[in-house]
Amino acid sequence: MQKLVDGIHQFQNDIFSSKQRLFEHLKDGQQPLALFITCSDSRIDPNLLTQTEPGELFILRNAGNIVPPYGAVEGGESATIEYAVAVLGVKDIIICGHSHCGAMGGLLDQPQLAKLPAVRSWLRHAESTQRIIDENYAHITDGPARLTATVEENVLVQIEHLRTHPTVAAALGRKELNIHGWVYKFETGQVFGYCPKDGQFQPVEGTSFATPSSTRELPPI
Repeated sequence: MQKLVDGIHQFQNDIFSSKQRLFEHLKDGQQPLALFITCSDSRIDPNLLTQTEPGELFILRNAGNIVPPYGAVEGGESATIEYAVAVLGVKDIIICGHSHCGAMGGLLDQPQLAKLPAVRSWLRHAESTQRIIDENYAHITDGPARLTATVEENVLVQIEHLRTHPTVAAALGRKELNIHGWVYKFETGQVFGYCPKDGQFQPVEGTSFATPSSTRELPPI
């Protein structure tokens, strides 16, 4: 805890002063560039990853970067998405999974969730991910490769869920919104974006930034 308190003092003394005008400007409102949906994992820092300033990302985090289908849960995810699109007018939504994801690891190894009923219940929103891996990736027995496939497929499943939200569907219909699927490999700093044309996750700098036309094009690894 002391490290956090020391960090606040450092922020106030060394950092805030250099960005004081930015923070004063933000009191009048926010106009974020994108809604960034990612995992709660402490190893993921969206602003560090994208080199964005306060006010530039509207961030939604939960275990497994999950987006429950609209109406499945009356919770913060739906409210955050609705506000970002309908009120803040974001033009891009990014769903970003990551390497070594504990939530996706639990999805693959259900017994480890026996004493985590809340986590097990939450991961039911990734049931399609589990089914896809079980039925379409049986040939992958290597643990790390199977987890990577699960992380990637889950991003695509959650994009499908995202499309069920009315504000998202309406904005997509008006061609005022783009959805992007990313996977961040934090141990190397690489970010891979889903490329609809190739049906693959490619290094993000080489990805066409368009809304995926289909989320079921990933070939076997």
